[in-house]
Amino acid sequence: MQRYFPLITCRLLLISALLFAREADALKVTGGSVTAVQGGTAILPCHVTDTNDDLTQITWQRKTRKNPHNDNFITIQPRNGLQFVNGRDDRFKYVGNFNNKNGTLQLSNVALKDEGSYTCIFTLFPSGNQKIEIPLNLLVPPFTSVMDNLPTLGTEEVLFATCTAAGSKPPAEVRWLTGALGDKVRTTTNSTQYDNGTTTTVSSLFGVPTREINGYQVQCVISGDSLSAEETLAFTIQVYFSPTEVKISAISEDSFECVTEANPNAKFTWIRSGQSLLESAVKVDGANLQLLSLTSDLNGLYQCEASNAYGSKHGQLYVHVTSGTSRVAWALFLVLLSLNVGAAAWYFYKSGRFKSCGSK
Repeated sequence: MQRYFPLITCRLLLISALLFAREADALKVTGGSVTAVQGGTAILPCHVTDTNDDLTQITWQRKTRKNPHNDNFITIQPRNGLQFVNGRDDRFKYVGNFNNKNGTLQLSNVALKDEGSYTCIFTLFPSGNQKIEIPLNLLVPPFTSVMDNLPTLGTEEVLFATCTAAGSKPPAEVRWLTGALGDKVRTTTNSTQYDNGTTTTVSSLFGVPTREINGYQVQCVISGDSLSAEETLAFTIQVYFSPTEVKISAISEDSFECVTEANPNAKFTWIRSGQSLLESAVKVDGANLQLLSLTSDLNGLYQCEASNAYGSKHGQLYVHVTSGTSRVAWALFLVLLSLNVGAAAWYFYKSGRFKSCGSK
């Protein structure tokens, strides 16, 4: 029997080696690439299966934008649980199960600095270390905006507005929907990429600033992998100009309205030349002037000024009422307002009862 012992021993060793090789071949470490949105939560999966080996420790390494070297940063042991190496980061949480050989981590409030490669290492006996690399990719939604370039009336092409998708990863697509405007406008698009991997894309809208195009509605559409859905920003083309001719029209026998065209809308101011407005006899409401009584106290030159940030213009109204016949005289005055300025001035001069009115 003694002469056969070495042979039996060799066979046993061979069988053990074969069994160990089979188990090593069956052992699997699973993970996977992870994509997360900035500010969200990332799950870094790591699991070892098909083995009866004893698990003594799980180690996590990382190589990220902030930490370019592949260093240990977390260890997990059955008694001590999760332990941070080289600094604590409470955004990480162990959500796996050590007894099930599950080393999965959860990372909350993900930032660009976290993007990179994470390695999960299982220390097994007798198989030794088994590991898998888990890439973490980040999506960064853009900050979006449309900025008006404040164009004024003109005959040359100018920039109407810019639509910006700032700081996105991957780059966002920016385009304009201009509808029936057709070749009355054109667009250009350019991008700037930054060292942190984000990109800012700007699309500009150009055209000739005319009154016809003023107020036309267009849309800026922003899309990309970092957005769950397309984002549409509505924009109304604005062409800015100072008040045009100021006209004063009669609303009733004792009320007048100051009218003009302007963008932005004009503000109106009524004044009485050389005298203050009699609050007891005159009511001013924006563009409207109302005479509360038809008496000679109201006689004088009234001026309506229309103004905005781009300029101002004014119109004038001369009021003269003769006592005793105020209603008839006022009615005649209203009729004369509808005549041209020259005819009205001639009539007032000849009548002797009224003075001239007009606009400037």
